[in-house]
Amino acid sequence: MKKLIIVESPAKARTISTYLGKGFEVKASMGHIRDLPKSKIGVDVNDNFKPTYVTIKGREKVLREIRKAAREAQEIFLASDPDREGEAIAWHIVQALGKREQDKAKRILFNEITQGAVREALKHPGPIDINKVNAQQARRILDRLVGYSLSPLLWRKVEKGLSAGRVQSVAVRLVCEREKEIEEFVPKEYWTLTAHLQRPGTPPPFPANLFKFQGEKADLHQEEGVKGVLKHLKGADYRVVKVEKKERKENPKPPFTTSTLQQEAARKLGFTAKKTMLIAQQLYEGMDMGEKGPMGLITYMRTDSVRVANEAQDKARRVIQGLWGSEFLPPCAPQYKSKKGAQEAHEAIRPTEPARTPDSLKGLLPEDHWKLYKLIWDRFMASQMRPAIYDVTSVDIQAREALFRATGRTLKFPGYTVLYIEGRDEATNGEEEGTSLPLLQEGQELQLIKLEPKQHFTQPPPRYTEATLVKTLEEKGIGRPSTYATILSTIQERGYVEKRQKHLYPTILGYTVNELLVRFFPSILDVSFTAHMEESLDKIEEGKKEWTETLREFYVPFTEELKLAEVKMERVKKTGKTTEIICDKCGRPMVERWSRHGRFLGCSGYPQCRNIIPLDAQGNMVEKARPDRSHPCPMEGCDGYLVKRRGKGGRTFYGCSNYPKCRFTASSLEEVEALSSEVKGPKTLNK
Repeated sequence: MKKLIIVESPAKARTISTYLGKGFEVKASMGHIRDLPKSKIGVDVNDNFKPTYVTIKGREKVLREIRKAAREAQEIFLASDPDREGEAIAWHIVQALGKREQDKAKRILFNEITQGAVREALKHPGPIDINKVNAQQARRILDRLVGYSLSPLLWRKVEKGLSAGRVQSVAVRLVCEREKEIEEFVPKEYWTLTAHLQRPGTPPPFPANLFKFQGEKADLHQEEGVKGVLKHLKGADYRVVKVEKKERKENPKPPFTTSTLQQEAARKLGFTAKKTMLIAQQLYEGMDMGEKGPMGLITYMRTDSVRVANEAQDKARRVIQGLWGSEFLPPCAPQYKSKKGAQEAHEAIRPTEPARTPDSLKGLLPEDHWKLYKLIWDRFMASQMRPAIYDVTSVDIQAREALFRATGRTLKFPGYTVLYIEGRDEATNGEEEGTSLPLLQEGQELQLIKLEPKQHFTQPPPRYTEATLVKTLEEKGIGRPSTYATILSTIQERGYVEKRQKHLYPTILGYTVNELLVRFFPSILDVSFTAHMEESLDKIEEGKKEWTETLREFYVPFTEELKLAEVKMERVKKTGKTTEIICDKCGRPMVERWSRHGRFLGCSGYPQCRNIIPLDAQGNMVEKARPDRSHPCPMEGCDGYLVKRRGKGGRTFYGCSNYPKCRFTASSLEEVEALSSEVKGPKTLNK
């Protein structure tokens, strides 16, 4: 009789089959075989939240084959993925078997699909972890209770086909609130003053920024203050008063977790989180290596741990020694600390064999798979190398009562940077590598080339990208490694959020649904409440909390909110707000409306008059006003036009269509007309 191994996917089954002899049969369950029914809620809230599971449509044949193989097997090994979903898949398979087959079933776990890892796991089988199963059940039932309650409510109040989710709706809220921050942001003026200096007759010059003036930190908020400093410095001598040199170490980043892999793949490769996880899954389950057959190339890709097995570190050190030399090896293998609550039983994402370099796989893998493998390999190998070392110089320069400071950084030893430098999100400031200063000494006189004042305005927070939204979700404890990609794809597929040039924008549909849910379901849409629910699920997995208790704590207040919403939530599907804008075809007022395709102004005379004007997500007209009504933006060099906007408290004002590039505003058309005769541009100083 053969021994039966059951995994989720055919790719994983093929890879494992090549590692084992004829005494084994490997079957794939094709993922989950049982779930809550689609046609009804499937949870009896009056019987301790008892779930009703049914065989998933299309899995009947798979289940029949598994049952047949299980009856004929000597032993049954459940080898689904080492997380909550994998544990639940194993449990459901056992539940679907007969009593005799259940007694033969054992659970095995491995973090990588290699011959050594699989054979070692077979030596140490164990029982199914019912705490993990219960944590998965609790999450599934929570999501079902929310989805099957809120979605029909939205169908009745807003539009058919909408959906709401316990975690996805919080992600939409984050995107909406960031957009609101940007819309309501009021820029503040500030100035910088840079002295371009050089050693007398010895170019090139170097910059030094005003640091202190008259003993206080230099905060220049207005042009008049800058003029006062410039007047004070007229004819001043510049002298070095302090030179400070330090050696600074920059440690490598730890190997990837699910979150950091998704962020870096978005930054460096332009991959969506969904694409990253799909490719990573295939690299984990096994890629065809030609004559060598299928091979698992990376460790399990759903993890929040940065732990690395000692054996893998030893292998990495041998590769580093061979490729870069012993000077790039730290005395001991680095140890990284995972975030609180991480599953330390897992490892970080790393190559299964460090000696398998990206170059050795060139041509064997599809291009995108190769790029992601290289990213994972580079990050892991760099994490095992010595820090980079920089010489950092800070120079203070006195000019009367003004103190300027120049800083420079030069690379002394590259360390891990010979292989890998982490990508950066937008608006991330940092020292430019390679910036250097001339050799300067205390007391040295310097020659002023020019003083350069610059006007700046504070900037609103940047819109989320997939990378920064994943980072925020993780920081706030919303979702788990296995859910980030699904959250991001769902909120875009549902039409609540759209991506434009990598940035995430809420749609009018997203705004509307978010506003209703936040108002009537404040706890579900609360970020800290959602994070608390994730902590409760973790406690269930650790055996510290009953899963039904967690469901009860949630469900009782939720039903009260649901009852109130049924009565109080207004229908917004066919309602529209009358505006002051007049239809240029029939003279009637225009009414603000929206559809799944976006917000628009429609004539109140519909259907007799079908005139419409599209609006953007903030309610601004996206078409230029007609020539007889247009008002060009009076800012010098701006080709925009003025559109009517609404600000805080519903007040109206006129803003440039090129916002945020141009931030001109006026409170009335009279003010616009008065300003149109003037030339307005960015402030400069006449020197």
